[in-house]
Amino acid sequence: MAAAAWASAFLYSLLHTANTFSLPLCHGNVLGQFFCEIPQILKLSCSHSNIRELGLLAVSACLALGCLVFIVFSYVQIFRAVLRIPSEQGQHKAFSTCLPHLAVLSLFITTGSFAFLKPPSISSPSLDLALSFLYSVVPPALNPLIYTLRNKELKAAVWRLMTGWFQEH
Repeated sequence: MAAAAWASAFLYSLLHTANTFSLPLCHGNVLGQFFCEIPQILKLSCSHSNIRELGLLAVSACLALGCLVFIVFSYVQIFRAVLRIPSEQGQHKAFSTCLPHLAVLSLFITTGSFAFLKPPSISSPSLDLALSFLYSVVPPALNPLIYTLRNKELKAAVWRLMTGWFQEH
């Protein structure tokens, strides 16, 4: 599964990179963005070749929808298996492992979807920058934090630090 994910991501990026380098740019080459994202590059293009890119994005959306269906199906199977665990403590432990990952995944999918599916009428450079930051930086940064907070000693230390700070202020 990891090899399939890596191979498909490589193919996806290769197709978009090849198409992007073939676009003639007539509005300059400066983006007011955090990343060189495809919709921002298409705004700089002066030809109708961006229809190819939109076709690639449509195929990519279908593939992403397939991945989303696979993820949802996997989580349904995981939750069904967890609910069959006889002890309540075992169920709690299993859910505490799955739910943080599901929360980070939901944040990534929600912000990424909004960033690419929002209407152009509400587009602004600062909003685009904030959304790019949200879906690209926040989920990877939250993932280790959430998993380390499952450690009881670390959780107790953070709790002592927070209560001490609030008592001082």
